[in-house]
Amino acid sequence: MLAGISRSVLYAPRRKAEPDPDPEELALLALIDAEYTRHPFYGSCKMTAHLRGLGHRINRKRGQRLMRTLGLAGLAPGPNTSQPHPQHKVYPYLLRGLEIDHPGQVWSADITYLRLPRGFVYRVAVIDWYSRKVLAWRVSNTLDSGFCMDCLEQALRTYGAPAIFNSDQGGSSPRTLLPGY
Repeated sequence: MLAGISRSVLYAPRRKAEPDPDPEELALLALIDAEYTRHPFYGSCKMTAHLRGLGHRINRKRGQRLMRTLGLAGLAPGPNTSQPHPQHKVYPYLLRGLEIDHPGQVWSADITYLRLPRGFVYRVAVIDWYSRKVLAWRVSNTLDSGFCMDCLEQALRTYGAPAIFNSDQGGSSPRTLLPGY
C-alpha cells in the first residue's frame, strides 16, 4: 500500500471544484452594487424592478440571492420596533368602559413613520381624545425617545397635565397616569 499517507486523506470526501463565475451573474452583481450605492434603501423588490427596467430577465428570489451574496439589504425599519423594553412596567388598560366627556381627560400619543426617497422620517403626536385636537407633534430622522419626550413636554407646558395619558405599550412611553406631573 501507500506508505506515509494517512487513511483519512484517502477516504475524505472530495470537494467539488467551484464553477467559473457566470459573466451574466457578475454583470448583475456589478449593476446591483452600483444601484445600491445610489439608492441604499432599495430592497430586493425595487432592485429587481430596476434590473428588469434595464432589460435583464430576473425574478425577486434571484434578486434576493444576489443582494445576499453582496451582503446588501434595504434600509427599512426593522421588525419589533413596537416591542416594549423588558425593564419597563406594563400598565393596565385604564380606558375600557370609560366615558370620555371633556377635554383634557384623556390624551394619546402615537408614533408613525413616513417613507421618503432616501430613508424614513418618524413622527410623534399627542392628541386630546375628546376634541381630537393635536396638542403637539415632532418629526425626527431617528427613532429615539428624545423627540417623543420633547413632544410630550411641550403639550404638558402648553395645556397642563391630563387625567390619563394613553399610548401603545410598544413605544418609548407606556400607558400611564401622570400623577403630579
